[in-house]
Amino acid sequence: MRIATYNVNGVNGRLDVLLRWLAETGPDIVCLQELKAVDERFPVREIEAAGYGAIWHGQKSWNGVAILAKGREPIETRRGLPGDPDDSQSRYIEAAVGGMLIGCLYLPNGNPAPGPKFDYKLAWFQRLQDHAASLLQLDAPVVLTGDYNVMPTELDVYKPERWVDDALFRPEVRDAYRKLVEQGWTDALRTLKGQERIYTFWKYFRNAFARDAGLRIDHVLLNPVLAGRLKAGGVDRQVRGWEHTSDHAPVWVEIADQ
Repeated sequence: MRIATYNVNGVNGRLDVLLRWLAETGPDIVCLQELKAVDERFPVREIEAAGYGAIWHGQKSWNGVAILAKGREPIETRRGLPGDPDDSQSRYIEAAVGGMLIGCLYLPNGNPAPGPKFDYKLAWFQRLQDHAASLLQLDAPVVLTGDYNVMPTELDVYKPERWVDDALFRPEVRDAYRKLVEQGWTDALRTLKGQERIYTFWKYFRNAFARDAGLRIDHVLLNPVLAGRLKAGGVDRQVRGWEHTSDHAPVWVEIADQ
């Protein structure tokens, strides 16, 4: 089974790119971030025509997350992270798909830091840690994936010295990610790639993609039930080179059948 995560940076504006990628690679489960569309504007007909069932949690102009499943309908189990009933940002959705629990997230950017947006990011991260700990109590296979907006180590960022004050690389954020993983999660891509530099995001300007001046901020975390079934993984970086594409590339893992 292939599970992928992709920050589409506008699901309607990049719909042709998304549909082309789905047709060419055929992942079984896909988590999308930055839909930038209200629920009524999610392109459900086009997604269904491509062979996918979907659930989504939209928001006007910003944020938004979705889970797609090839040839089946995801069963929604949660919409929004617990812990803050006043949080109106669409950043988390969760579903049961084929005997697996899939959590799709879009963690706040947090810039400028320090400041209110950075405080919100750290608070959201704490809520994610709390919910993730409860997911680890389940006997079922669980995937927690999406755009985490954090580069965990210096291996995950081109020229790390330029990012020391950025909210994606500040020590507090890296520490929060480390604590999350240390609960018992496996960072699939880092486990597979070892010390290899691998990126999932390249800015649009300064020829960043051509220079491979990237960041690894899109992650796939597996609970212990799934970690032993991890077979392969990678980044579909060719998608970043297409016209009118997102500044992210899709990330995927292959999970062996039981």
